[in-house]
Amino acid sequence: MAKFCKLVTNSYPMNSLRKCYNFNGTLLFVGLQLLGCNTNTTSTDDFLWYEQPASQWEEALPLGNGRMGAMVYGDPINGRIQLNEDSLWPKDLGWDNPEGNRADLEQIRSLLFKGNHKAADEMFVEKFSRKTVVRSHQTLGDLFLKFNHKNITDYKRDLNLTKAIARVSYKTNGYQITQKMFISNPRQGFIIEISSDHPEGLHGIIALKRPYDEGVPTVRVKAKNNSLIMNGEITQRKGQFDSKPTPILEGIKFQTRLQIINTEGKVIPQKETLKIEGAKKITLLMVTNTSFYEENYSDKNKQQITDLAQYSVEKLEKEHTNDHQKLYQRVQLSLGNNTMDRIPTDKRLERVKKGDTDLGLQELLFHYGRYLLIASSRKGSNPANLQGLWNPHINAPWNADYHLNINLQMNYWLANSTQLDELNEPLFDFVDRLIQNGKQTAKINFGMRGAFLPHATDIWAPTWLRAPTAYWGCSVGAGGWMMQHYWEHYRYTKDHDFLKNRAFPALSEVAQFYSDWLIEDPRDQQLVSAPSTSPENRFFDKNGEKVASVLGSAMDQQVIEEVFRNYLKGASILNIQNELRMTIEQQIKQLRPGFVLGTDGRILEWDRVYKEPEPGHRHMSHLYGFHPGTAVSADKDPELFSAVRKTLDYRLANVGAGTGWSRAWLINCAARLLDGQMAQEHIQLMFEKSMYSNLFDAHPPFQIDGNFGYTAGIAEMLLQSHEENTLRLLPALPELWKDGTVKGLKARGNIKVAMTWKNNQLTKAILQADTDQKIDLLVHKQRFPIELKKGKAFTYIP
Repeated sequence: MAKFCKLVTNSYPMNSLRKCYNFNGTLLFVGLQLLGCNTNTTSTDDFLWYEQPASQWEEALPLGNGRMGAMVYGDPINGRIQLNEDSLWPKDLGWDNPEGNRADLEQIRSLLFKGNHKAADEMFVEKFSRKTVVRSHQTLGDLFLKFNHKNITDYKRDLNLTKAIARVSYKTNGYQITQKMFISNPRQGFIIEISSDHPEGLHGIIALKRPYDEGVPTVRVKAKNNSLIMNGEITQRKGQFDSKPTPILEGIKFQTRLQIINTEGKVIPQKETLKIEGAKKITLLMVTNTSFYEENYSDKNKQQITDLAQYSVEKLEKEHTNDHQKLYQRVQLSLGNNTMDRIPTDKRLERVKKGDTDLGLQELLFHYGRYLLIASSRKGSNPANLQGLWNPHINAPWNADYHLNINLQMNYWLANSTQLDELNEPLFDFVDRLIQNGKQTAKINFGMRGAFLPHATDIWAPTWLRAPTAYWGCSVGAGGWMMQHYWEHYRYTKDHDFLKNRAFPALSEVAQFYSDWLIEDPRDQQLVSAPSTSPENRFFDKNGEKVASVLGSAMDQQVIEEVFRNYLKGASILNIQNELRMTIEQQIKQLRPGFVLGTDGRILEWDRVYKEPEPGHRHMSHLYGFHPGTAVSADKDPELFSAVRKTLDYRLANVGAGTGWSRAWLINCAARLLDGQMAQEHIQLMFEKSMYSNLFDAHPPFQIDGNFGYTAGIAEMLLQSHEENTLRLLPALPELWKDGTVKGLKARGNIKVAMTWKNNQLTKAILQADTDQKIDLLVHKQRFPIELKKGKAFTYIP
């Protein structure tokens, strides 16, 4: 139950289960298929497709294997493929923690006791923030495919999400040209096959290039035999630190190696390019390695190219497709007749932007989010950043780094619910590094034990704050929010070893920091976070100034309560009794509630009622405990549940959710409100207002969190398991989703779920767990207690 100013209780209504059957052997096989366990290719693959090349980056199609990425433009004459690798960052110059210390912190708190919010904001930034920082993830460069093709007809460009393969096909002077490309995770290589039916074969130039950094070349390219080799080092001549120009002239070193295998014709080296003459088919094999991952990255490239060249494209493709589909085909979703698939994707999107509804496109975008996470987060890679993996810039928007006040978290909301649990591993690897560095920041800057995590960081995992203003980046809730992912991963997987060896150690460090961080508010003697902000939002103080810092914002209080409760649950499961547990058991009783209602019934965002300069602000941080938190239940907390709705209605009445990721958050919130119509409304608005033609989320500019948040929201509309030992089936089904099927969604407790529905009513549900457990099933507002047996499928038919 959420900690709430008014204690709300309500007993569960219990109803008898009308029909439930255990499967016999034959039906168990059918049930397992329904649960999404069959990994064979479906008869109808999921496609994005177009009748023209991309004219700009936001129209290109993404490929990726977690570490390497590509954006395919598909121009028949001046072809461009923009390339990425996830470790291409400028050097860590040893930028260290700011000068702030415990005495400075106490002075800021004293200013807040006196109601001097503006001075507290200014001192918070001056003493504890590194202000504006420009140190960006960067593009690897571009592969150019220039051919002397003329009179182009019958053009088609597509991305097969089911197989993770991009294709470009067209005719030149009536002769067929076909391009096929994919990035293999098993072989860590980019494979491109181009074939021609023209009697004269292919004639053109293959080149590797990279943008200049403020007019300075960043790579050296040479051609040798049938290969191109591009060597480079990342620099950031427009770098900034502490809001001061700080050019970074060193960085990750890298090499890209491309080799061409040709059928007939010739491949002729020309200094920095390769000339193709008369080849009927060429296969481009490309690998990239960096000093971030490999000390001898050049040798690694040679090894990988040699490995790739041993195999046919057919064998590499089969291996790649099998690897991708082991993840992608765990979940299937059908929202009915997809007759619109015959229309190009961009044309379908244009229709939706004019007000049409396209359920097939809604379904496709759900699959796209899963595809993008598979392509940008794999074992051993870095986690998906603000742009996932795909970034064409030297100086990317917001550095294409890691923002921990919702964006990085939203990237991974879908992982567990869509059976992509192992794709969390890069996230946990990264956050584990943050926790180690955060121990030093906690000790040096705040005089605290445990670990402090900032609202933004980068590949080097620094844990100092970076923001020129308090409202934008002086936030202390990031550590707790990241711990939610560790805890929820345990709830979904029930992996005891993960809890013991990874989740609980991390949770302990963050809980220790918050335990030390809390102070008594002299106004009511409750424990609060101070200084405390609500990410990226401000209020008016008594002098009419826009300010940010308070004694205990709603989000901080909700985050800390969640961390404390999960720490205590973890300690109980692991039978750990220590001083921290005893301290937290006392502190949680004195902790100010994170949900406090104003006189109008809305949830307060800060510690008191303040006038807001942006009442429709894109962040809804004061609803953290509702979503993505799990503290509010429609059944147990009806008054608080109603207050959430009033709070969202107020945001929307003031033109909220202006950005793509914010709209995705609203879809999730609407699902938790059990309001399918509201969720559908924001799905429609997301397509109309926040979508590029390649279905990338438009912040704008592009941010991938909206794509991931959308997929998570669809899963939340179909299945909810955040309430203890409770599964809600089709809790927020829109009227437009009249008939449908979903297979392979995952509920907490490691329960796989499949459902079919007709005329907006559930017709069948199949559940399978890997442990014996008792749960309540909620269907159409009726509650049924059921018992699941390990490894046995269970069906419910209304």
